[in-house]
Amino acid sequence: MALELQILDYLQTIHTPLLDKLLIGASTLGNTGIVWIGLTLILLIIPKTRSVGKVLVLALIIELVTVNLILKPVVHRPRPFEVNPAVQLLVKPPVDYSFPSGHTSMAFTVVSVLFLMKRRSLGIIACILAILIAFSRMYLYVHFPTDVLAGLIIGLLSGYAGYKIFQYFENSNKNKNETDIDKA
Repeated sequence: MALELQILDYLQTIHTPLLDKLLIGASTLGNTGIVWIGLTLILLIIPKTRSVGKVLVLALIIELVTVNLILKPVVHRPRPFEVNPAVQLLVKPPVDYSFPSGHTSMAFTVVSVLFLMKRRSLGIIACILAILIAFSRMYLYVHFPTDVLAGLIIGLLSGYAGYKIFQYFENSNKNKNETDIDKA
């Protein structure tokens, strides 16, 4: 934890008013996953992208359960500002546990789904935002680097799991429909 605090303390030395505004904004976009939930809803509404939206729903549920219902309550890791209360926060202190970063895991869940579903352009935009959100969580002193790294990994795995589950059900339905046609 000492090395992680050194990294976070170093990040406190690079603060500028412009960077503060940019990274507070990026972090705020990740609050409650609003930007990702909004994107999912838009993708669900558009017929051409509905399957991407369905995969995102599955993947985000997997991410939510893994992070908020399992890992955070089990690990009970305090946040950096609780370990080092001398740091003045630029955002309202989060009230849940630190490990893993939910902002980061949700962001990278979306990134992985978009790339797996071959939505490269949207995936690149989401990836840039995800990196900003992940970095902002350390810059704002609300997550340790390993919280963010774990969030990134969990996000990628959640996206992959949602994608594979969707593929399984799509293939099952396809096989069922082919069997029904053969019986007719």
